[in-house]
Amino acid sequence: MARSSTKKSARRSLLALFVVILALGGLAAGLTKWADGAMTPRLGLDLEGGTELVLQPQLTGTETISEGQVNRAVDIIRQRIDANGVSEAEITTQGGRSIVVSIPGQPTAEQLDALKKPSQLRFRAVYVQALDPNASQANPSGTPTGTVTPSGTATGTGTPKATSTATPSTSATAQNGVVPDALRAATTPATPTGTATTPSGTATTPAPAATETPAPTAAQTEAAIKTQVSTGLVGLGWDKAKADTAAAKVAKEYTALNCSTPGAVDKVQDDPTQPIATCGEDRVTKYVLGPSEIDGSEIADATSGYQPGPNGQPTSIVEVALSFKDAGKAKFAAVTKRLYGLQSQPPLDQFAVVLDKAVITAPQARAVITDGRASITGSFTIDSAKQLAEQLKFGALPISFALQTQDNITPQLGEEQLRIGLLAGFIGLLLVVIYSLLQYRALGLVTVASLLVASILTYLAVTVLGTTHGFRLTMAGVTGLIVAIGVTADSFIVYFERIRDEVRDGRPLVAAVETGWKRARRTIIAADGVNFIAAAVLYFLASSNVRGFAFTLGLTTLIDLVVVILFTHPTVQLLARTEFFGGGHKWSGLDPQRLGAKDVARYRGRGQFGAPRPPATVGSARLAEGKAQA
Repeated sequence: MARSSTKKSARRSLLALFVVILALGGLAAGLTKWADGAMTPRLGLDLEGGTELVLQPQLTGTETISEGQVNRAVDIIRQRIDANGVSEAEITTQGGRSIVVSIPGQPTAEQLDALKKPSQLRFRAVYVQALDPNASQANPSGTPTGTVTPSGTATGTGTPKATSTATPSTSATAQNGVVPDALRAATTPATPTGTATTPSGTATTPAPAATETPAPTAAQTEAAIKTQVSTGLVGLGWDKAKADTAAAKVAKEYTALNCSTPGAVDKVQDDPTQPIATCGEDRVTKYVLGPSEIDGSEIADATSGYQPGPNGQPTSIVEVALSFKDAGKAKFAAVTKRLYGLQSQPPLDQFAVVLDKAVITAPQARAVITDGRASITGSFTIDSAKQLAEQLKFGALPISFALQTQDNITPQLGEEQLRIGLLAGFIGLLLVVIYSLLQYRALGLVTVASLLVASILTYLAVTVLGTTHGFRLTMAGVTGLIVAIGVTADSFIVYFERIRDEVRDGRPLVAAVETGWKRARRTIIAADGVNFIAAAVLYFLASSNVRGFAFTLGLTTLIDLVVVILFTHPTVQLLARTEFFGGGHKWSGLDPQRLGAKDVARYRGRGQFGAPRPPATVGSARLAEGKAQA
């Protein structure tokens, strides 16, 4: 029964390994067909070449940029690139002002935009929210376009839809899952001219058609906006004269703003200390917003995913969930407390989330939020939400950058160096095989087969990671793979020597395999654990070039454990039951006589001991004993 159980266990392990290889191969093939992947590993900048980008800071007037700002921008850009995988990009400064980014391969438009955009996130109070007449003519339905921009922002849920009447209708929207009942997307835009609105869910009589009610003149609109904005600024503690001056200026900007014009938001002057007139991401809604009260630097963390529903299960709504630092949490609580008291005066109870000067969403305060948790929802996809969360989490660039030049660069080392590196790896592998065959004879074939399996797993893993996580193989990474050959060989040597020690001590081979494995397993796991810790430390603390070496070393260390446990040990278990290995053939590598085994006297029971067997019969007798014990 024990013998049958051992065989079944060995076969199950080999089957599990086969399933793993098959799954990795199927995943690589699927990614090649449907996800723009490839069946070969992606190469790094030094082996394949790539694209060199020179980013020039955008300065206005007498504005200057310091060395600290440049260094901070370099750190943020590196974090944004590394967030997509071990891409081995090189980032340097030029002349103390420009930033040079060298990226393997050809970057997409979204990747370029993510590198140079400042991604400034600000939270501003809403003073005016209304449909842009120009945008309504350009898009009569008033339906949000839902266009996802390269930076990962999306149309906010707070954008109203136009109806056949002069007054926009009110529609309920989903709550933000992070703070239920506290923030809801605003859907009732209050116009500064006093246009009547209707609370959600209340039956109303349709408002008169726009042709029956004279449209307000530009002067009337400016005056209404000035009054609304000035009142809001005074509520923040501004001096009345200063508030009137700022309100008059932003009112003129509001009336002149045409959200349907491409690039209209880019021309907005984003002074965090002043109110601004800007547009929603849908280019349909215009806003007048108060000074920035919270900015992106107050964000402690940002994550993306599907918004949870009331029962805790994920919904189909994609969100970016924010959590604020202690200072930001206190500010957020104070703002929501103030807005909560203005529920009867929409849109003064709204709080706009502004990314790069465009309003993503403008939720209403339905409660005082003291835990510092908020949610941004809109026309996000999982990818765009992930990109936005990464930008917000890693921080905003201290200043915006423009792409000055973009050039293709040739490989620093090229295919010749790669061939030399692979040749070195092949020579090392060949030497390990020769040593194994000389030292362990036929048992060395298990080493060859194990190295072959490890190579297949490593190749498939590196290929899959290249598509899913942007991993690129550099010469440093190739060096890590070559070093891994020695790591893997060490595991086999430890195991085989343990088995041979047990055979020398007089154990039958079947029992020696199991006892030797129990002792060798602890040593193998400890050694691989030390290697993995060293690789992890190098990966997180070293520069980008060394990180490629550390990553491949850590990956192959894990693969070594998988191969030893699921292939090497089960294979030796099955071979130990054959006549060639279990019988101690002189070419098996487990010949008891060659190993100097002692056939000790055996206890037969009732105080009797059997005499040692002649040397010629030791091997066959031990095979029979081993099978009987198993």
